Amino acid sequence: MLKRYQHRPAHLLLDKTSYFITGSIYQKRELLNDQLKMQLIALLQQTFTEFCWTLEHWVVLNNHYHLMALSHKGADLPKIIARVHYQSGQLIRKAYPSDLPVWWNYWDYCPHDEKDYFIRLNYLLNNPVKHGYTKNLTDYPFSSFHQHIEKVGRENLRRQFSNNNQYQSLILTEDEF
Repeated sequence: MLKRYQHRPAHLLLDKTSYFITGSIYQKRELLNDQLKMQLIALLQQTFTEFCWTLEHWVVLNNHYHLMALSHKGADLPKIIARVHYQSGQLIRKAYPSDLPVWWNYWDYCPHDEKDYFIRLNYLLNNPVKHGYTKNLTDYPFSSFHQHIEKVGRENLRRQFSNNNQYQSLILTEDEF
């Protein structure tokens, strides 16, 4: 099912499908400090679990996040994101009072195949380096990188990045938020 909204991106709502999702702070304001990043990660994990979705990977930066999840019921995606953005928005407003909206929007994309999935996963994992937060992914704590390397091992992760290196030239429309 394709869900279209006026002034918002269309959302493809599919059951038992992998999703690459990006959420961004309005006007690229850097509102996510370390404490808020940890709270957002916990909120994402809790909310996706409550809706029976599998949150596979995530990265949270100062003004946006990327995540990869496996849907249970695709039609729940707008409810999941609305809850996450509402509850995290309350936390952010408490830390940074403002009349401006907190979240701008979210974008979702369903990878077409395994290669497309790994290109986006590599993009997600490499995001702290891309945006200059760190030079070494092991130094960035607000990402699923540590769990992923523990699960697949250093050599398999190296192969994952080298076999799917198109992530380096991937330009996403949501990058222009």
